[in-house]
Amino acid sequence: MMLWLVAAAWTTAWAASPTRWIDLTYPFDEKTVYWPTEKGFEHQKGFEGVTEKGYFYSAHRFAAAEHGGTHMDAPSHFYRGRHSVEEVPLDRLIGPAVVVDARERVAANPDYEIQLEDLQAWERRWGRLPDGAIVLFRTGFAKFWPDRKRYLGTEERGATAVSKLHFPGLHPKAAQWLVRQRSVKAVGIDTASIDHGPSERFETHVALCSANVPTFENLANLDQLPNTGLTVVALPMKIRGGSGAPLRIVATVGQVTGK
Repeated sequence: MMLWLVAAAWTTAWAASPTRWIDLTYPFDEKTVYWPTEKGFEHQKGFEGVTEKGYFYSAHRFAAAEHGGTHMDAPSHFYRGRHSVEEVPLDRLIGPAVVVDARERVAANPDYEIQLEDLQAWERRWGRLPDGAIVLFRTGFAKFWPDRKRYLGTEERGATAVSKLHFPGLHPKAAQWLVRQRSVKAVGIDTASIDHGPSERFETHVALCSANVPTFENLANLDQLPNTGLTVVALPMKIRGGSGAPLRIVATVGQVTGK
């Protein structure tokens, strides 16, 4: 009886709270953007229809690379011995979040790397980044999804296309500062990689992964979020030993309470 009363109280509070949910996830389909060296998302149709016993039934199958569409990079993606997908603690995937808006800088330079100075400017306007926050970067590139040419800088595929990638990302020094000075839980961005397109050594990935900080890439709808006052819930497919996984990520605007 006591458990039932607690559950009922939480349900009532949840329904009454002034919370707005924003889905930051793109659907997975034949248009989903993957790295040029990867195949796209494959959704293979199985049975769909009325069975011989008279009830409707559908069941399909899919195949996909770990890294593509809205997904999580586990720390093991770029650093040996760090968390693989199933090892990432839940408290790194759920928590208070902020949005850093870099659209103005990116408009002038599509290969822009978000600088430490940009983070410091954010703090001067909005206050100190809270320790343990999830930091999301809004570059404006989501407006190009799923146009590979405009979103990635090239629509070519294969290894030779990687050198032709052009999109913004986070500078390694800014990533190091977030890890060392603000102890971030996770970071996310509305581009195909937290390193900008021309990167060859992926130093931003290394800086984050070495500190066991997961990254969320190809995020949608960041333009619907305010700069502060958010909570993010980011739950990847739990692939044992995975270096990454498809991700369902949502944000709340407002406060959910259990009182």
